[in-house]
Amino acid sequence: MSGLFSLHDRVFESVERATHGWLLPSAARLTFAAVLLVYYWNSAGTKLDGFGLSPNAYVQIFPQQAEAYGYDSSQFGLLATLIVWAGALAEFVLPALIVLGLFTRLAALGMIGFIIVQSLTDIYGHMADSSTIGAFFDGVENARILDLRAFWVFVLLYLVIKGGGLFSLDRLLGRR
Repeated sequence: MSGLFSLHDRVFESVERATHGWLLPSAARLTFAAVLLVYYWNSAGTKLDGFGLSPNAYVQIFPQQAEAYGYDSSQFGLLATLIVWAGALAEFVLPALIVLGLFTRLAALGMIGFIIVQSLTDIYGHMADSSTIGAFFDGVENARILDLRAFWVFVLLYLVIKGGGLFSLDRLLGRR
Protein backbone atom coordinates (compact mmCIF):
# COMPACT_ATOMS: atom_id res chain seq x y z
CA MET A 1 0.00 0.00 0.00
CA SER A 2 2.83 2.40 0.78
CA GLY A 3 4.16 1.83 -2.75
CA LEU A 4 0.84 3.03 -4.17
CA PHE A 5 0.92 6.14 -1.99
CA SER A 6 4.52 6.78 -2.98
CA LEU A 7 3.65 6.46 -6.69
CA HIS A 8 0.70 8.77 -6.20
CA ASP A 9 2.88 11.37 -4.48
CA ARG A 10 5.62 11.21 -7.15
CA VAL A 11 3.18 11.55 -10.04
CA PHE A 12 1.25 14.46 -8.60
CA GLU A 13 4.32 16.26 -7.27
CA SER A 14 5.70 16.10 -10.83
CA VAL A 15 2.47 17.49 -12.24
CA GLU A 16 2.49 20.27 -9.66
CA ARG A 17 6.12 21.19 -10.42
CA ALA A 18 5.52 21.17 -14.19
CA THR A 19 2.45 23.41 -13.97
CA HIS A 20 3.47 25.65 -11.07
CA GLY A 21 2.64 29.30 -11.70
CA TRP A 22 1.04 29.04 -15.09
CA LEU A 23 -1.62 26.36 -15.56
CA LEU A 24 -4.30 27.22 -12.99
CA PRO A 25 -4.11 31.04 -13.25
CA SER A 26 -4.10 30.79 -17.05
CA ALA A 27 -7.00 28.32 -16.98
CA ALA A 28 -8.96 30.58 -14.62
CA ARG A 29 -8.44 33.62 -16.85
CA LEU A 30 -9.25 31.60 -19.99
CA THR A 31 -12.41 30.22 -18.37
CA PHE A 32 -13.44 33.73 -17.36
CA ALA A 33 -12.84 34.94 -20.93
CA ALA A 34 -14.74 32.04 -22.49
CA VAL A 35 -17.75 32.25 -20.18
CA LEU A 36 -18.06 35.83 -18.91
CA LEU A 37 -16.11 38.31 -21.06
CA VAL A 38 -18.68 38.62 -23.85
CA TYR A 39 -21.55 38.31 -21.35
CA TYR A 40 -20.37 41.38 -19.44
CA TRP A 41 -19.35 43.35 -22.52
CA ASN A 42 -22.77 42.72 -24.08
CA SER A 43 -24.43 43.77 -20.83
CA ALA A 44 -22.36 46.96 -20.74
CA GLY A 45 -23.28 47.63 -24.35
CA THR A 46 -26.98 47.62 -23.48
CA LYS A 47 -26.31 50.43 -21.02
CA LEU A 48 -24.84 52.72 -23.65
CA ASP A 49 -26.48 54.72 -26.41
CA GLY A 50 -23.75 56.25 -28.51
CA PHE A 51 -21.54 58.08 -26.04
CA GLY A 52 -24.24 58.40 -23.39
CA LEU A 53 -26.31 56.18 -21.18
CA SER A 54 -29.35 54.43 -22.56
CA PRO A 55 -32.64 54.63 -20.67
CA ASN A 56 -32.36 50.85 -20.36
CA ALA A 57 -29.27 51.30 -18.16
CA TYR A 58 -31.35 52.86 -15.41
CA VAL A 59 -33.97 50.12 -15.70
CA GLN A 60 -31.30 47.44 -15.28
CA ILE A 61 -29.66 48.99 -12.23
CA PHE A 62 -32.61 50.77 -10.59
CA PRO A 63 -35.64 48.79 -11.79
CA GLN A 64 -38.16 49.84 -9.17
CA GLN A 65 -37.19 53.51 -9.30
CA ALA A 66 -37.32 53.43 -13.11
CA GLU A 67 -40.85 52.07 -12.93
CA ALA A 68 -41.82 54.71 -10.38
CA TYR A 69 -40.44 57.42 -12.69
CA GLY A 70 -42.42 56.06 -15.63
CA TYR A 71 -39.18 54.86 -17.23
CA ASP A 72 -38.10 58.47 -17.74
CA SER A 73 -34.34 58.43 -17.18
CA SER A 74 -34.23 62.23 -16.93
CA GLN A 75 -35.89 61.88 -13.51
CA PHE A 76 -32.76 60.28 -12.03
CA GLY A 77 -30.33 62.50 -10.19
CA LEU A 78 -26.58 62.88 -10.46
CA LEU A 79 -25.77 60.13 -7.95
CA ALA A 80 -27.85 57.55 -9.83
CA THR A 81 -26.27 58.62 -13.11
CA LEU A 82 -22.78 58.22 -11.63
CA ILE A 83 -23.68 54.76 -10.32
CA VAL A 84 -24.99 53.70 -13.72
CA TRP A 85 -21.84 55.02 -15.44
CA ALA A 86 -19.67 53.20 -12.89
CA GLY A 87 -21.56 49.96 -13.51
CA ALA A 88 -21.26 50.23 -17.28
CA LEU A 89 -17.56 51.06 -17.12
CA ALA A 90 -16.91 48.25 -14.64
CA GLU A 91 -18.49 45.76 -17.05
CA PHE A 92 -16.05 46.84 -19.75
CA VAL A 93 -12.87 47.48 -17.80
CA LEU A 94 -12.76 44.77 -15.10
CA PRO A 95 -13.23 41.81 -17.50
CA ALA A 96 -10.58 43.24 -19.86
CA LEU A 97 -8.10 43.58 -16.99
CA ILE A 98 -8.73 40.01 -15.89
CA VAL A 99 -8.27 38.56 -19.38
CA LEU A 100 -5.09 40.59 -19.91
CA GLY A 101 -3.84 39.69 -16.45
CA LEU A 102 -3.30 43.33 -15.51
CA PHE A 103 -4.02 44.26 -11.88
CA THR A 104 -5.56 40.79 -11.82
CA ARG A 105 -6.12 40.52 -8.09
CA LEU A 106 -7.82 43.90 -7.80
CA ALA A 107 -9.86 43.38 -10.98
CA ALA A 108 -11.04 39.95 -9.79
CA LEU A 109 -11.92 41.39 -6.38
CA GLY A 110 -13.86 44.16 -8.14
CA MET A 111 -15.72 41.59 -10.24
CA ILE A 112 -16.66 39.64 -7.12
CA GLY A 113 -18.13 42.83 -5.67
CA PHE A 114 -19.87 43.50 -8.97
CA ILE A 115 -21.40 40.01 -9.02
CA ILE A 116 -22.66 40.45 -5.46
CA VAL A 117 -24.31 43.78 -6.32
CA GLN A 118 -25.66 42.31 -9.58
CA SER A 119 -27.14 39.37 -7.68
CA LEU A 120 -28.74 41.57 -5.02
CA THR A 121 -30.19 43.79 -7.76
CA ASP A 122 -31.62 40.73 -9.50
CA ILE A 123 -33.11 39.40 -6.27
CA TYR A 124 -34.46 42.57 -4.68
CA GLY A 125 -34.69 45.03 -7.56
CA HIS A 126 -35.98 42.72 -10.28
CA MET A 127 -37.78 40.45 -7.80
CA ALA A 128 -36.26 37.21 -9.10
CA ASP A 129 -38.34 34.15 -8.29
CA SER A 130 -37.09 31.34 -6.06
CA SER A 131 -36.23 29.02 -8.97
CA THR A 132 -34.04 31.73 -10.50
CA ILE A 133 -32.38 32.47 -7.16
CA GLY A 134 -31.92 28.84 -6.22
CA ALA A 135 -30.67 27.40 -2.97
CA PHE A 136 -27.44 25.69 -2.05
CA PHE A 137 -27.56 21.95 -1.34
CA ASP A 138 -31.00 21.57 -2.92
CA GLY A 139 -29.98 19.03 -5.57
CA VAL A 140 -30.76 21.46 -8.40
CA GLU A 141 -27.63 22.64 -10.14
CA ASN A 142 -28.82 25.27 -12.58
CA ALA A 143 -30.26 28.21 -10.67
CA ARG A 144 -29.14 31.41 -12.43
CA ILE A 145 -28.10 33.29 -9.33
CA LEU A 146 -26.74 31.19 -6.46
CA ASP A 147 -25.58 28.10 -8.33
CA LEU A 148 -24.13 29.68 -11.43
CA ARG A 149 -22.61 32.72 -9.80
CA ALA A 150 -20.97 30.62 -7.08
CA PHE A 151 -18.79 29.14 -9.82
CA TRP A 152 -18.06 32.59 -11.24
CA VAL A 153 -16.99 33.82 -7.83
CA PHE A 154 -14.84 30.73 -7.24
CA VAL A 155 -12.83 31.35 -10.41
CA LEU A 156 -12.43 35.00 -9.46
CA LEU A 157 -11.51 34.15 -5.86
CA TYR A 158 -8.74 31.91 -7.18
CA LEU A 159 -7.38 34.88 -9.15
CA VAL A 160 -7.62 37.17 -6.10
CA ILE A 161 -5.51 34.71 -4.11
CA LYS A 162 -3.05 33.53 -6.77
CA GLY A 163 -2.94 36.41 -9.23
CA GLY A 164 -2.77 36.26 -13.03
CA GLY A 165 0.07 33.78 -13.22
CA LEU A 166 3.12 33.44 -15.42
CA PHE A 167 1.40 34.50 -18.65
CA SER A 168 -0.04 37.81 -17.50
CA LEU A 169 0.75 41.47 -17.94
CA ASP A 170 1.23 41.65 -14.18
CA ARG A 171 4.15 39.24 -14.51
CA LEU A 172 5.47 40.95 -17.63
CA LEU A 173 5.47 44.30 -15.86
CA GLY A 174 7.18 42.81 -12.84
CA ARG A 175 4.17 42.94 -10.52
CA ARG A 176 3.50 39.93 -8.36
